[in-house]
Amino acid sequence: MFNNLIESTSHAKEFKRRGSFVLLTTITYGLLLVAGGVVSVYAYDAHLGRQSYELEITFVPLAPEAVRPELPKNTAARPPSSTERAATHPERIDLIDSTSNPNNPPRGISTAPQPIPPAPPGAVISNRNVDPDVAIGSRGVPGTANTPQVDIGTPPPAPPAPKPSPVIPKVLKVSVILNSKALSLPKPNYPPMAKQIRLQGMVTVQVMIDESGKVISAKASGHPLLTAEAQRAAMQARFSPTIIGEKPVKVQGVITYNFVMP
Repeated sequence: MFNNLIESTSHAKEFKRRGSFVLLTTITYGLLLVAGGVVSVYAYDAHLGRQSYELEITFVPLAPEAVRPELPKNTAARPPSSTERAATHPERIDLIDSTSNPNNPPRGISTAPQPIPPAPPGAVISNRNVDPDVAIGSRGVPGTANTPQVDIGTPPPAPPAPKPSPVIPKVLKVSVILNSKALSLPKPNYPPMAKQIRLQGMVTVQVMIDESGKVISAKASGHPLLTAEAQRAAMQARFSPTIIGEKPVKVQGVITYNFVMP
């Protein structure tokens, strides 16, 4: 029993010694880290004074634009103004032949325009490039005075526009009463039954007249005792033909009959 107690006491001392060593080692490493951090801060501050705050700006030079050579202006031959001496012959600063002359081809090829126009036949050397005035014909056309003029005459007038042909209807419907237009309008017979009951009244008959003026259909409206005789009389009526655009047409209209007791 006592042996176990002695052994336990020795173990407790060993644990206490080891704990003291670990704590001392930890504190030592912590102090070293703090000291290193302080030294590094002071070392960084020492280099701040050597830094420069000046900015350096670098400009890249631009390539200059290519200057296009100015082409000489083509001084074409012009007619002399009113203040200049009138030219009787073509005048040129230098006599240069036309490039289209097959007997005198150009010596070289150039891309620059020729400032002096080609010299026509009879041109003389002068200090200007002018051509003589061109004679104007009697009708104001440029050219020589002997140039023949062709008179084309006055153009013929344009043909008149054709007149639109009238639209001819198949059946012409009229709204007027056709009694006064009839060539022959027989009177209807008074029905005996209507006379007995002393019936009176007006009957309207819708008629269709053909191209020759003959009534081809009739439909009466009114009292039934009077419509039959009115329709029979309307079928015997005759009219003059109706012409539209030199063509006879059918006509649809109304005939009226007034039945009155004597």
